[in-house]
Amino acid sequence: MSRPTILAEKPSQAKAYAEAFSVKKRDKTFIELNPCSTFPSGAIITWGIGHLVELKEPKEYKPEWGSWNLSSLPILPSNYEFKVAYGKNEQFNAVKKLFKDADFLVNGCDQDREGSNIFYSIYRMTGVKNKVIKRLWINSLEVDEVRKGFANLKDNQKDLLLYNEAKTRQIADWLIGMNGSRLYTLLLQKKGFKDSSTGNSSISIGRVQSPVVFLIYKRQLEIENFVAKPFYEIEADFTVANGKYKGKAKIKSEKKEEVLNILKQHRITGKDNGVVKSVTKKAMRTKSPKLHALSTLQTVANKKWKYSPKQVLDTVQKLYDKKILSYPRTDTQFITDHEFAYLSQNLESYQDIIKNTFQVDSREPKKRYVDGSKVQEHYAIIPTKTIPTSATLQGLSAEEHNIYFEVLNTTLSMFHTDYVYEETKVITDVNGLDFETTGKTEISKGWKELFKDTDKKDNNNKNKDVASLPKIEKDENVLSVVKQKEGFTTPPKPYTEGDLILMMKTAGKSVEDKEDVEILKETEGLGTEATRSGIIETIKKHGYIKVNKNVVSVTDKGKVLCQSIQGTLLSSPAMTAKWESYLKTIGEGQGSSKAFISNIEKFINKLINEVPGQLKSEAIDKSIENLQNADQICLCPTCKKGSISLKKSFYGCSEYANGCKQSFPLNMLGKKITEKHVKDLCTKGKTNVIKGLQPKAKEKKPFDASFVLKDGSISFEFPSKIKK
Repeated sequence: MSRPTILAEKPSQAKAYAEAFSVKKRDKTFIELNPCSTFPSGAIITWGIGHLVELKEPKEYKPEWGSWNLSSLPILPSNYEFKVAYGKNEQFNAVKKLFKDADFLVNGCDQDREGSNIFYSIYRMTGVKNKVIKRLWINSLEVDEVRKGFANLKDNQKDLLLYNEAKTRQIADWLIGMNGSRLYTLLLQKKGFKDSSTGNSSISIGRVQSPVVFLIYKRQLEIENFVAKPFYEIEADFTVANGKYKGKAKIKSEKKEEVLNILKQHRITGKDNGVVKSVTKKAMRTKSPKLHALSTLQTVANKKWKYSPKQVLDTVQKLYDKKILSYPRTDTQFITDHEFAYLSQNLESYQDIIKNTFQVDSREPKKRYVDGSKVQEHYAIIPTKTIPTSATLQGLSAEEHNIYFEVLNTTLSMFHTDYVYEETKVITDVNGLDFETTGKTEISKGWKELFKDTDKKDNNNKNKDVASLPKIEKDENVLSVVKQKEGFTTPPKPYTEGDLILMMKTAGKSVEDKEDVEILKETEGLGTEATRSGIIETIKKHGYIKVNKNVVSVTDKGKVLCQSIQGTLLSSPAMTAKWESYLKTIGEGQGSSKAFISNIEKFINKLINEVPGQLKSEAIDKSIENLQNADQICLCPTCKKGSISLKKSFYGCSEYANGCKQSFPLNMLGKKITEKHVKDLCTKGKTNVIKGLQPKAKEKKPFDASFVLKDGSISFEFPSKIKK
């Protein structure tokens, strides 16, 4: 067989491939493999550094597209052209030469549409033609799996379809970003918009990011505009021979009089005799959770440890690189019979890791977890065949440890027995009015014993109305204390970062019970399993949302964005989800890239015609004013006209353009200058004593002093002088 050149997505991936074979030579741009049964003539492994190739900038098509002005819109190239990314020429040229010299090529980039995009973007840019191209498709970097993958390379038919999908997505996002960002930025700047907190007074528009921000904004409005309404119920405390219990009538009304009339109709005075009408006991079973897709793992990890979605993806990627977890960017919760077989074979070894040799319920695959028809490119995130040593486990970071054991325990629970409990329902009759009570008695923890810490939290937070009951007999007499209870409706809860993943996956569709997510049929979501965490990081970076103690809220800048796009397709999660859904059909060979880009171009022209009129809004004007006021720390002490606010890397005056040069650094002598420090300097002339200031000369000791503002500059006042 001839000698191939293999392109990995990044150096670490290339290194993992090389570890499965014998290395002949290592170079700074490639690794050469010795001949072996898989590669009789040897092989070359090279790599990208992420995207070596990217779309050209607007100014590289036409000079007039280089400046931001409304007259240059729309930016719609007749052909979309690519270039080598800045600073990556050396690696690109090395790859180009290796491609040219290769007998055939192997795409060894990540097994998703972006991996296909990276390979073919580079391949097309090299100008190399008529090479046979094969695709490596594996779900684990274990040596055996890598060897097996290279011995069974796939053709590139599916790979080309995924590339077409990814390239279409890339062009569509470029078009909306380049046109939408300029359009909204220029129009809003005319209305006085500026974001002095970041020093970036532009509005970033994105096909997916904009509707995501809008969904968060919509939830925030629901909370802000919520008006609590009272409701009335009837509750009772019951006493029987063996103890006490509570009950509730199946009545809930917004009218107090309606509840009082019911009590009157049943001649209930408050302290009445009653009788136990029925006691029904039923054994209940809860099956173990489904295996993890990336989104479910991100949601669970955020709930348990407050990890951000990006933190989870990065952590699973590290565990994948360590060869102890399978491929992270998967959207399925199923595995095939092949994976189940090795999990079953290694079950005792996995049990040794968790130090729990539980009773195995069954070694037969169950459709709830094992269904090859539900597995396309990737299976669920599970432990690999590689059993980590004690040293490996001890070397894991706290995040890696938590994520690995979450995946391991979820996988092992598939072999465990069901969680079994007895549910008792008691109907108590008080003068013809029925009260219902539900109790729960645990019979067998089953798989829940693998999640003891979580189980404790769940018991504290859930099922507050489900209590342990005393021994109660049918027809037993009871003493009752009946009372009317007033409650109030509650607003929707704000999103956590984990909630954002589910919200994007369901395109904002309401799911009352998070446990029902697994029974949702395939939905048209925002983004993909691989991109959602990146989208969240992007809208954070642009200053549209902030996260405080895991609670997500929209910033003043985010409100300006949302009010500006309201009523357009950019605010429509359903429309954007349909775009994402259509992109998927391109990857399946059904949809047309040309038709999709044509629709995006029509959409951009529609925006350019309609947005100027839509931005004539008092609400937007007010939000822009609030944004500017929110940035202001205090009146400038020098010009007495402008206001001091936080810029990107310093505090400065809003009258800078008119000649005021007053500014304050963000850091000074090893200490961060806070907004309070700046306010004290501007209003009082000095700060409180700041301890531990570090002199620039390393040999000098730290000292304590107050910052003092004199003639626009900061000097010091020492504590000894203050005392005098």
